[in-house]
Amino acid sequence: MNTRLDEAEDRIEKAEERILTMEDAVTEITKLQIKLEEKLMDLESRTRRENIRIYGVPEAAERDSASMGDFVEKLLREGLALSQDELDLHIERAHRSLGPQPPSDAPPRSIIVKFLSFKTKELLLRKAWQKRGFTWNGKQVNLDHDYPPLILKKRREYADVRKTLKEQQIPFQTLFPARLRVKYGDETKIYNTVVEATEDMSSRGYAVRVVKSPETVLEQLKQLTWSRVRGGPGSGPANKRRDPAAGYREKLRAFKRTSPTHKEN
Repeated sequence: MNTRLDEAEDRIEKAEERILTMEDAVTEITKLQIKLEEKLMDLESRTRRENIRIYGVPEAAERDSASMGDFVEKLLREGLALSQDELDLHIERAHRSLGPQPPSDAPPRSIIVKFLSFKTKELLLRKAWQKRGFTWNGKQVNLDHDYPPLILKKRREYADVRKTLKEQQIPFQTLFPARLRVKYGDETKIYNTVVEATEDMSSRGYAVRVVKSPETVLEQLKQLTWSRVRGGPGSGPANKRRDPAAGYREKLRAFKRTSPTHKEN
């Protein structure tokens, strides 16, 4: 009986070590993945440096033009009051954002435009922002940077915050990649996340839904991992947490029985 319990205890200890090793490996792989995703986002952002997105142009508005590039050039020159001699746009290509054509009652797809020069793109954006966009055939048209999907998603998270700020007539600006600069009277506050923004605005008395920070994969791993009960990497008081395997080992020891001694007659 004792031999079998010893074997079971030994197997539990070995299984625990294997689990701890795998958890360490998963943690390191997750850290590496986060770094690679950040680098990938930076590279993708750089490939879009000369791009803009045009919002609000109805679907098929370009059908009478020879190409989307010709349509966009005419649209920008008319909307931003650019003369032919003032600026050569040098449009490399232009197309609607990928995806099926939306229903007639849905917002139209944006138009992505790539220019030869980054300076041209920046000049057009400044003019558009100064004019707060422009009206074309009765439709409001706006220009913005062509952000990667992940950055665009993070910027959209501020939608409720921006709505509240507009209602309160508080000046604000959305900064790259996904930050918010707000001017409260003489004080200027910059929020790096929507969590920071909603918590601070709520503390200032504004009616805004406070967004809680979601747990990252690493934080979830820290809650689930076992701690090492012996020496080695990760051991020490700072890293100790509940060890489920220790309870099983104690139960096994409780069942151990010493062999009876036989006296000679």
